[in-house]
Amino acid sequence: MKAGQEEAFEAVWKGRDSRLDEMKGFLSFHLLKGPAEEDDGVTLYASHTIWESREDFLAWTKSEQFREAHKNAGTNKDLYAGLPRFEGFESVLGG
Repeated sequence: MKAGQEEAFEAVWKGRDSRLDEMKGFLSFHLLKGPAEEDDGVTLYASHTIWESREDFLAWTKSEQFREAHKNAGTNKDLYAGLPRFEGFESVLGG
């Protein structure tokens, strides 16, 4: 996130209708905020969802709900320091 744009970025996320709760296997969502980098002030954010299965997550990415939730993603490009990057993880230990 560009330095100084954190509040605007968070407002976009708080105001959007993700429709995640309509999806089979969706368990939880968190928007995580890291510290601002000392050199350029860029703040890293992570969108974190938990699903019952990988298949449920993949179904979300191909759903009408996903398309609706992301239809305006390009209108806030000026908030971003770079392109979003997907990183997926599978739980190997935990509840």
